Amino acid sequence: MKKLEEVFKKSGIPTHTFVQPYEYRKLLVSLRTPGRGLVIEGPSGIGKTTCVLKILEDITLTNNTLVLSGRKKDDIELISELPDLGEIGLVIIDDFHRLEDSIKKMLSDFIKNLADKEDSKSKVVIIGINQAGNALLHFAHDLTGRIDTIPFEVNSDEKLEELIFKGENALKIKINIAKDIVKEAQGSFHITQMLCHETCIDAGILEEQDEIQETNISIEVVKQKVFSDLSATFLSRAKKFATGPRLRKEGRAPYFHLLFWLAHNEEWSLQIDEILAHYQDHRGSVGQIVQKGYLLGHFETNPELKDVIHFEPKTKVLSVEDPKFVYFIRNILWSKFARQVGYYSLEFPSKYDFALSFAGSDRNIAEELFHLLQDHELNIFYDKNEQHRILAENVEDYLGPIYKSEASFVLVLFGPDYPRKIWTKFESDQFKDRFGEKAVIPIWFSSAEPGVFDKTNKYGGLKLEKDKEITPQLKEISEILCKRIEEERIK
Repeated sequence: MKKLEEVFKKSGIPTHTFVQPYEYRKLLVSLRTPGRGLVIEGPSGIGKTTCVLKILEDITLTNNTLVLSGRKKDDIELISELPDLGEIGLVIIDDFHRLEDSIKKMLSDFIKNLADKEDSKSKVVIIGINQAGNALLHFAHDLTGRIDTIPFEVNSDEKLEELIFKGENALKIKINIAKDIVKEAQGSFHITQMLCHETCIDAGILEEQDEIQETNISIEVVKQKVFSDLSATFLSRAKKFATGPRLRKEGRAPYFHLLFWLAHNEEWSLQIDEILAHYQDHRGSVGQIVQKGYLLGHFETNPELKDVIHFEPKTKVLSVEDPKFVYFIRNILWSKFARQVGYYSLEFPSKYDFALSFAGSDRNIAEELFHLLQDHELNIFYDKNEQHRILAENVEDYLGPIYKSEASFVLVLFGPDYPRKIWTKFESDQFKDRFGEKAVIPIWFSSAEPGVFDKTNKYGGLKLEKDKEITPQLKEISEILCKRIEEERIK
């Protein structure tokens, strides 16, 4: 008599419910080809490792196969020694993306040598997340043509329906919400198994039935039960990632948005540069946590995050490690989750929080202030940071809207040269009417001649003493400016 846990399996290789993915035949031929390297890549939970092990079982190669994981310390040590072991048979390296760069490079050289020798007694198969093949080629460009790369796509509805049908036949049941489960699983065999398992638990179906029994439950009930179970494991890690190294309520929540975009991406991974091309209002905040190494540091400081999300700094790809975590973040109530994390608002009325206006002679001060504000996860317009975007543009047409309306506040560095420059005259013409809108914040330099900016004195601003150390003053100024933005977020 078949048991529920043997049919709808939450882990391990399915027996009664194994479904051949579309890549099965191509993978079978490649696995049988001696010597030639093989890379299998794709999202977690769609059956890559299961398919490989099932094929090896079918063609009776399991006895000559060694399966290693980039997650296990002992396995990593053995992986490092592979080139020195002589004839190794078939070695499968799962979770390749978790390995250090030095080991990835060693493997790329080793696989190349095996291919060149056409070694019939040694073969390496690599299994990893999206773009695992690109990561391998990064260390050895001449591997092209020497390896097979088989990308696994998200499974079709028909494949998920086949899985459910096999499970129903094995247990002699009829799942009333089968179509809802297919829709909910979004291409994942793993999530399909999990939802079917919970459906049967609710119906009291723990083993094969004597006669056909139909379940009677709504998909919403199943979703809630699964989500509740997953929350105990994943909520704290989701909050940890979304907060970043330090909660900055005044900022644009870059870590939170990366998690949000990851949850809504069909491929379960993000190429960060590509996603920022679509969400340009977050280029400054999200872009800087990647460029300055803050995102990578967040993972290094919090190793528990690596069990659910992987970041590859070379390709700037963020991927989900655990399919159950995908399901969890896809079903978060994001407005409630934002409050749980501690953010006031995720709505930003302006493209930029601040736009800097200054004379060229004060660029060193402007740049230091720019970096201080950017570290608060704000989006700042600073011309030098956007030079590549201004190229070939009509400069006045590009800059005009930024100072007129696209920044919540214009920060004006009123140094002695400010009224003498052509471009500062142009910029001030754009934002002059915004003084009345309480959108211009003057920063007066003590080195500027008295009386030059008399008209701005009636507006609240800040002072910079040029005869004193600049950096501590700019840090204080940035803190005050961030408090101003924080109040705007609360409104």
